[in-house]
Amino acid sequence: QVEREIIWQKFSDVLNIRHIILMDKESGLKLLNYSISGAEIDADLLSGFIQANITFSESDTVSSKRLKNINNHQFYEFQYQNFNILLKNGEFVRLCLILDHKASGSMRTAVMQFLQEYEELFHEVISNFKASGIFKPENMIEYLVDTFNIKLVFPMSLAHSISPNEIKKINQNQIQKAILNLAKELLVSKPFFFINNLLNRVKKIVNLEANLILYEIYQLVENNIFVSINLETIASNMELREETTSEKVAKFKPISSLITNDSGIEDLQIDLDEMNILSASKIIKEFLKKGKGAEKTLAYQVAKKEYKKALYVAKEFNLKDDITRISQSVLNLEKKEKQLELDFALEKGLNAEKNGDYLNSINFYQKALKILESFLIFNISDSRIKKLKKKIIKLREEIQ
Repeated sequence: QVEREIIWQKFSDVLNIRHIILMDKESGLKLLNYSISGAEIDADLLSGFIQANITFSESDTVSSKRLKNINNHQFYEFQYQNFNILLKNGEFVRLCLILDHKASGSMRTAVMQFLQEYEELFHEVISNFKASGIFKPENMIEYLVDTFNIKLVFPMSLAHSISPNEIKKINQNQIQKAILNLAKELLVSKPFFFINNLLNRVKKIVNLEANLILYEIYQLVENNIFVSINLETIASNMELREETTSEKVAKFKPISSLITNDSGIEDLQIDLDEMNILSASKIIKEFLKKGKGAEKTLAYQVAKKEYKKALYVAKEFNLKDDITRISQSVLNLEKKEKQLELDFALEKGLNAEKNGDYLNSINFYQKALKILESFLIFNISDSRIKKLKKKIIKLREEIQ
C-alpha cells in the first residue's frame, strides 16, 4: 500500500509539471530549457523576470510581495501568468519548475535531491561554463527525466519483444493482463498511448482504486513491457501518414474534393460531368452487384464501400428510388456488421469469464452493452441489456 501511494505521488507530481528551466545562479542566464506539456513559456523572459524578482526580494531594504522564502530551505514560490513557479537555489545553479498547482512535499524533496546530485555529477561542466561561458548539457536531459519521473507522461508503446517468462508472469496477474490487452487496443488506432488514458480506460472497466491500477501499469513500465517513444519519431511517422493520405486524395480529384467523410468515395475515378441518367443507372447497378457479392462472402467493409459509391452517384442525379433502395441496403449491412460485432464481444466476454479473466470479460461485455445501447436497430428494452449490466456488477464484485 505504501509503495502504491509513493508511485501515485510520483505520477501526480509529474502531471503537475509543465516546464523546467535550469539557470546560472549568479547571472540568471538560462542553461537548460525543457518543456513537458508543450505549454507556451518564453524561457528567456521568465529567466529575466525571476532574476529581477529574486534580486529585489533579497535586498536589505525591501521585502517582496511576490516571492516568499519558505523556512530556511530557500524555496521561492510565486505566480507567473496562470502558472505556479517553484524555485530552488543550489550552490551554482537555480532550478525553476513551472507548475499547474502548488508543489507537493515530495516534489520539493525531488528538487533538493536533483540539485545536490546534479552539481556533483556535472561539476566539471558547470566549472567550464563559469570559465568560458560555454555550456554543454550532455546527458543532462536524461538525468532530469529520470529524477522527476517524466517518462510517466511520455507516449508509450509495447516492447518489440517480450520474453515468454514475462508473458507468463503477466498472465498470472489479472490486472496486468487486462492492462496489456487494453494497451494493444489503444495501439490499433495510434502508434502510441499515454499512461493517463490507459489508467482511465481500465478504471471504467472495474471499480479498483486508481493507485492500484497505476501500480500495475508502473510495473509494466519498470519491466520494459511498456516503453517510451521518441517524440520526433512519432511526429515523423504522423507526417508520413498525412503525406500519403494527401497524395491519395490528390490522385483522385476532382470527385474526391466534392465529398468529405464518405469512406471509399475517394476511389471513385469517374467524371460526373460526362455522365447522364442512363450511364449513372448503369454504374449504380455495377456498384450494387459488387457490393452484394462482397456481402455474401462476409466482406462487409468492401460491400459498404461499393454501396456508398452507388449512393453517391444516385444522390448526384437525384434518383430517389435508387437512393431509398441503396440506403436500405446500407442500413441492413450495418445491422449485420453490428450483429457480428455483438456476437464476437459476447463470445469473447463469456470465454474470458469462464477462464477467470474477469477484467477482460468486463471489457468485452461493456463493448457488447455499448452496441446494444447505442445502435438503434436493437430494441431499447432488449433483455440482454439488463442481463449484461447485472453480469458486469457481479464480475466487479468478484474482483474486489
